[in-house]
Amino acid sequence: MKLHLDRSIKTPLYLQIESQIRQLILANDLPPGFRLPPERKLATSLGVNRTTVVNAYHELVADGLIQPHVGKGTIVSPPQPANPSLGHFSNAKAIQPISWQNFYTRQSERMHNPVLASILDEIGENDEISFALGSPAGEYYPLEEFKEISKKVMRPDNWRAFEYGPTIGHYPLRQYLADWLSQRGLHTQAQTILITSGSQQGLDLLTKIFLEPGDYIVIEEPSFLGAIGVFKAAGAHILTVPVDQEGLKTDVLEQILSRHRPKFIYTLPTFQNPSGTTMSLARRHKLLELAYQYHIPIVEDDPYSELYYENEPLPSLKSLDEFGHVIYLGTFSKILFPGLRLGWCVAPSQVLEQLSLAKQLVDLHTSTIAQWVMAEFCKQGLLDKHLPIVRNQYRLQRDAMVTALTEFAPQGLSWTIPEGGYYLWCELPPDMKAAALLTRAADKKVTFVPGNAFHVNSGGKDRIRLCFARHSETTIREGIYRLCEAISEILNQPHLRGTTNRPRFSEPLV
Repeated sequence: MKLHLDRSIKTPLYLQIESQIRQLILANDLPPGFRLPPERKLATSLGVNRTTVVNAYHELVADGLIQPHVGKGTIVSPPQPANPSLGHFSNAKAIQPISWQNFYTRQSERMHNPVLASILDEIGENDEISFALGSPAGEYYPLEEFKEISKKVMRPDNWRAFEYGPTIGHYPLRQYLADWLSQRGLHTQAQTILITSGSQQGLDLLTKIFLEPGDYIVIEEPSFLGAIGVFKAAGAHILTVPVDQEGLKTDVLEQILSRHRPKFIYTLPTFQNPSGTTMSLARRHKLLELAYQYHIPIVEDDPYSELYYENEPLPSLKSLDEFGHVIYLGTFSKILFPGLRLGWCVAPSQVLEQLSLAKQLVDLHTSTIAQWVMAEFCKQGLLDKHLPIVRNQYRLQRDAMVTALTEFAPQGLSWTIPEGGYYLWCELPPDMKAAALLTRAADKKVTFVPGNAFHVNSGGKDRIRLCFARHSETTIREGIYRLCEAISEILNQPHLRGTTNRPRFSEPLV
């Protein structure tokens, strides 16, 4: 089965694949029962991401031309026979399967996030060194302690841990978080905390209650790609403010606020993803002043502040907020277990009520058993015991990545050294594009996230984000060696610096 992709035209690659396979089937060049190549194998042969092939196959399945079979792979479907039970329709052309894509909303089209899909897809790639996934290292999970807590909670007489729970969340967990946050200067109460299925759900719920298509919001640039995806899916007009070494540039923000009235300002002020920068105390105060002056809420996303490697972090915006303008998102995903999907939102009571109503329509409540076990885990002091361990380990891994870059980096590659969080934000040598490097690095079994994934517009093509939290120091050194080798090869072949024939992520990133 020979396919040809033309990257010079605007037709998406997955539609080019779908169209050519369709023609081969209709011409009987691929007869009924023909087994199509596995998605990953075809993706490799065409030089595209697996997600691109998956999307093409989905289109063909929806039209009834191919069918996946467990144990057999994906095969070409036989022609649809007329159905005698259809009465006077029996001699008519066979009724065609529904083309589901014709029923999707515009929002479903905006939900496509090839970068996030590719990052998550890489979790199972054991032979790759992935600096893409922003995840804690599994070897530091306190699994033994968690197992003992789970056994205690899941005793035969504790049936309540398996029942439906309140939408706002398990009270003991909310009370623990209120006390824990108050010790860090963020004074709150259990009544103003909503437990979410990760902070990503908090973002989605806030979008549901605040945004209509066409509304303006303000974010930093670069910014968290998951947030960008949520805001785009909501149809928002995203206004961007650049980030420098002191964080969000409040002078630019002030100019924007004088012209537009956004629904809210979204920021990661502490160990920002992806840049690693921390907003200065002066900028934090200025940001709050502008929010008060223009009467605009701030959504503060704070997944990394407990992962500091030098000095303790600056006060959160929420702890500095005197007039209730800040909505605060936190998560256990970066400091404990990402798979539990437990986060929280601190908000004024009237906002929390609306968030709870929105959450009821999504999942009723976050997992009851997960909340019970986490509450007991934290109440026994195990979270506070765990945090110094991972701070020390991640600091060593950050330093290992910096040391390897210092040793192996070719001329022109530069990077930031964050005081906390997970990421190094790197600038490539002049005229080199991240998309081209992604292809060469993938050949060497090392991956990263290209910088344009964190930009709303066309920026970041010369930047890459590297996560140091997931791998051992030895693996980090090997991965950086491979990455720098790929950069050097491109530097020695200037015609490769800005072009690529085989993108690792699907085509919108090129």
